[in-house]
Order: sequence, then C-alpha cells, then structure tokens
Amino acid sequence: MKLGYVTVQGKGRIDLLLAEVVERLEARGMALAGTVQTNIERHDRPRCDMDLRLLPDGPVVRISVDRGAEARGCRLDAGALEQSTLWVAGALAKAELLVVNKFGKQEAEGKGLAGCMAHALERGLPVLVGVNGLNLPAFLEFTDGMAQQLPPDAARVADWCLAAVAETALPEIRRDTRMAGLPSA
Repeated sequence: MKLGYVTVQGKGRIDLLLAEVVERLEARGMALAGTVQTNIERHDRPRCDMDLRLLPDGPVVRISVDRGAEARGCRLDAGALEQSTLWVAGALAKAELLVVNKFGKQEAEGKGLAGCMAHALERGLPVLVGVNGLNLPAFLEFTDGMAQQLPPDAARVADWCLAAVAETALPEIRRDTRMAGLPSA
C-alpha cells in the first residue's frame, strides 16, 4: 500500500503545493484521478471561494457556499463535494494515482473522498493526500498509521508519486512478461 500525505502551514499553501505536484505529474503523462483545490480571494468577503478541479479532465466545481459577508461557520457545499466524489470514483478505473486535495471533516466522518481513498488503496493505486493539522489525528486514525509523511516540497512529492506508481506497476509488468515468455523485470 502506497499512501503519502503532506502538511503545510499557512492558509492555502497545501493547495498550491498539490497543484504544483499535479502539474509536474501531468507533464510526465501520469494518469490521475482526484481533486485539486483553488482558493479565490474576494475583496468583499473575509473568506475565499473554494473551487475543485476534478482530475483528470473534469470540470471545476465550486464547493463553497456564499453565505454573505458577515456569515460564520461552515461554508462547504456538501452536495457539490458528493457530486465531485462521484466524478472521482468514475475516474479511478483509468488512473495510476489518486490525489485528494484535503482530508477534511467530511473524510474524517467517512464521507467525501474517504471512500475513493479506500477503493483506490484496495485496487493497489497509490494515494496522495493533503492534510491540515486540525484533521491530522483523524487522518492517522483513518489510515491506521500506514501513511507516509512526505516533505512539503513539490519536486520530492512528485518523485514519490512517480516511484510509487512505478513500484505498483512492477507486479503487473512481471506478470505480463511471464505470460509473453519474456524474462521478468
């Protein structure tokens, strides 16, 4: 099982890091499924709008609800997140790696992308997850200590992803070469 996670201090920094990692992986031709978040600052609101880019080639989905300039509390559009989850679940069949922008409150409760993470790992797909400090204890419990913390460096995270995909592909390559009568890798 290949499950890596990154944590970064600072508002929106983990989203920027994962976006850069995804850009590097896409440039290498890796087949991805998952989500990358973009935060859009608004001059008339104290909090940003949150959009998800659905990988590999899905739409961009707004997952935040505008509750007004003075509103407090949760702004997540759980319905939009669940629709995004359905898209990601469908994309897993052709993916080499799952990217989850955030293990958040929904995932800690077994909702959101938690099911996609479990399904990907069951299929032997590597998974990369962004985790903030608030949700780290729930994430570590969810993963039963099996996750590997990665450094907050886009190049090193991308290298981990490439190595994880190559490693998970090796048994398939060995099987295919045996079936073709070729020497194993």
